[in-house]
Amino acid sequence: MSVAELNSQSEVRNRKSDEVVISVRGLTKVFRDFWNRPKARAVDNVDFEVRRGEVFGLLGPNGSGKSTTVKLLLGLLNPTKGHIEVFGHSPRHVQTKARIGYLPEESYLYRYLNSKETLNFFGNIFELSKADRDNRSEQLLDMVGLGKAQTRAVGEFSKGMQRRIGLAQALINDPDLIILDEPTAGLDPIGCREVKDLILALARRGKTVILSSHLLSDVEDVCDRVVIYYGGKIQAMGTLKDLLAKPDSVRITAPVLPRETLERVLSIIRKDIASGEVRVDNPTQNLESYFLDVVAKARAAQETSGAQSGAKVAAYLRAGVEAQPATDKLLEKLSLPQAPAAAPVVKVETGPVVDDSKLAALSQPVTAPEAPPLPASATPTVKPADLAQADDKLSSLLGGKK
Repeated sequence: MSVAELNSQSEVRNRKSDEVVISVRGLTKVFRDFWNRPKARAVDNVDFEVRRGEVFGLLGPNGSGKSTTVKLLLGLLNPTKGHIEVFGHSPRHVQTKARIGYLPEESYLYRYLNSKETLNFFGNIFELSKADRDNRSEQLLDMVGLGKAQTRAVGEFSKGMQRRIGLAQALINDPDLIILDEPTAGLDPIGCREVKDLILALARRGKTVILSSHLLSDVEDVCDRVVIYYGGKIQAMGTLKDLLAKPDSVRITAPVLPRETLERVLSIIRKDIASGEVRVDNPTQNLESYFLDVVAKARAAQETSGAQSGAKVAAYLRAGVEAQPATDKLLEKLSLPQAPAAAPVVKVETGPVVDDSKLAALSQPVTAPEAPPLPASATPTVKPADLAQADDKLSSLLGGKK
């Protein structure tokens, strides 16, 4: 869907919806230190309105006041000065809070609860009946692609899957105002496209969406109007058509023309232009549209072992994680045609050869081998005195026996 088509849809929605959902006048928020001295002026005299069925974008660099504005709209902070109305009441009005759905930048979830228990918990906060909780939980989990992951603890989820369950909990109460802070963070391009389609579908149903994002392509695709913050102040505000248009130039789009026709058109244009450059180029599409088109064509032509996408969400989320046999590289090699291998050389072992002469020698009586003569150097030398003493000792021992 092109930006021009989105702008035309936005204009139709704005003409049909004149009800003011959010009214902000002179909104100022000053943070103070321990001694009540002004420390930072996060929001400085801001004015804007958001109407029913509108997708309103909050843009700005880090620390410009977007998150503070969101917290003021939710009643989490008190303004220092100014006036805020949400559905004609204060943001702290309890019945007003019941009509708001909020997805924070970081999903604060109970990690030991599974997907269904998480949605059941938030449904209890809005005092939904058990039948409504079960019905909405099943529909929301299928919508965000977690229908097959209902029993998994959310603490095991990746960041992208946590964003999906966070989006589901923001819609459990069927809110009339949805505030989304970086809803596509951690999602792949296909998941981002699905979230943006969901935002447009909610706006067509008359829901009001406030989108805070640093991804300008997301804002450009879905937002009707935007405000750009810097230093706590609104630096620009309006529809994308008005903000992005270049009034000092005109683009003429036509089918491919013959060269002669193109030369005649250019000559006529150059007659009325005193100065400046006339450029002829081809219209381009954004990278996301080109990416999705390439993926769709490739999916139709071949299969992939990576993540796939169904009608709404990626296949690995929609169909769940199923155990698949691992592909072994050796099996891949064996499945390919191979040249016949050479026959292995077989070594045949024969029995031992019998030596008859050795066998006869072994059958002879065994005699003690003669001791080899000792070398002269090793022959013990016995002195006569030592022999005499030995004889006397032996005689005394024998004589003492009875």
